[in-house]
Amino acid sequence: MRRAAADRPGRVVPDDVLIEMLRPAFPRVQRASLEPLAGGARNSNFCLQIDCLSDPLLLRIFEHDPVLCQKEVDLLRRLRDEVPVPEVIYANAIGLEEVPPFCLLSFEKGISFQALREQCDPEAMAQAARSVGVTLAAIHRITFPRGGWLTAGVVLSTPLMEGIHAMPRFVDHCLESAFQQNRIGQELCDRVHQLMWSAIAPLSVCEEQANLVHGDFGERNILVRPGPKGWHVSAVLDWEFAVAGTPLADFGNFLRYESAAYPASEPAFSSAYRDAGGLLPENWNRIRRVVDVVALTEKLTRNLLPENVLIELLELLEATVEDRDAQFPWNRPATFGV
Repeated sequence: MRRAAADRPGRVVPDDVLIEMLRPAFPRVQRASLEPLAGGARNSNFCLQIDCLSDPLLLRIFEHDPVLCQKEVDLLRRLRDEVPVPEVIYANAIGLEEVPPFCLLSFEKGISFQALREQCDPEAMAQAARSVGVTLAAIHRITFPRGGWLTAGVVLSTPLMEGIHAMPRFVDHCLESAFQQNRIGQELCDRVHQLMWSAIAPLSVCEEQANLVHGDFGERNILVRPGPKGWHVSAVLDWEFAVAGTPLADFGNFLRYESAAYPASEPAFSSAYRDAGGLLPENWNRIRRVVDVVALTEKLTRNLLPENVLIELLELLEATVEDRDAQFPWNRPATFGV
C-alpha cells in the first residue's frame, strides 16, 4: 500500500500521543512506529508498526474535515463483504486534543493501478482492468432513493446541487471564478460552457442516477496484486468523497488518462463491468468525458496549483472539448491525483 516516500510534509505524531491513540484498541501496546505513506492530498496516512502485532496497520488521520472520518469508516464497514476494501480495526471519530479524528485500518498488500501501468505489461494491465471493472460494478450495485451527498451512517444528506441541469450550471459557476478566468482564458471558458450545455440530454439522465459513486476512483486509489488467476484488485482506498450519483463520474476518473490510440485499460475494463451487471448508455465513453469536466473545472478553482498540474488540467479540458486524446509533455501524468 503506497510505501513510497510521502509526497508532501505530513503530520508528526509524538510517541506518547501515538500510544494514547492506540491504547483503546491495543491495551498492551508499549512501542509503536510510523512511516509516512505517499498519496493523500488532504489527510495523513502512515504505515503503523506496533509491538503486539506482527503485521502493520494503516493509520489514517483526517486533517481536512473531521466529519469525514465517521463517513468513511461507516462506508468501509458497509462495503467489506461486497468490495475489496481495508478492514476497520478501530476508529476515533472525535479525535484527541492533539490529533484530529483517525482510524486504524488493515494494511492491504498490493501496488497502485498507476504503478502497474508504469510497468508496461499489457497482459497484467488487462487482467487488472477486468478486475477493476468487476469491482466497480459491485460498488455501483448499491443505490439510493435519490442523488446527494453522503454522511455518517451512509445516509443521504443534501442534493449535490439543487435544480435541473446541475452539471452545466456547476461548471458555469466554476468558470466564473477569478482563478479559472485567469488560468484558462475566455476562449476555452466559452468552449467548455458550450460543450456542457450541448450535452443537456445525456447529462440530465446522469443527474437522475443515484448509485454509490466512489468520487475519487483514480488509479492511485486502486491497489492490485498478482494471484493464481492473474492480477486483481486487492483494495479500493480513500472513500471520503463518496456520493450518490452517476456511475459515469467514476468512469471519467478512472479512464481520465486512457488513450484511444494506445489503450491500456480498454476494452477489458468496460467489458468486465458490463459482464458483472453494470449498465452503460450508448456513447458512454464520450459522455463520461463530459461528466469528468465537472471534476476538472472544480480543481481549476483551487488557490494553489503546481505549474505542471495546471498544464495537465488545461490539456485534459482542451482534449475533451476537441474530443481527442490528451497529450502530455512528460512520460506520465502529474501525481496530483487529477
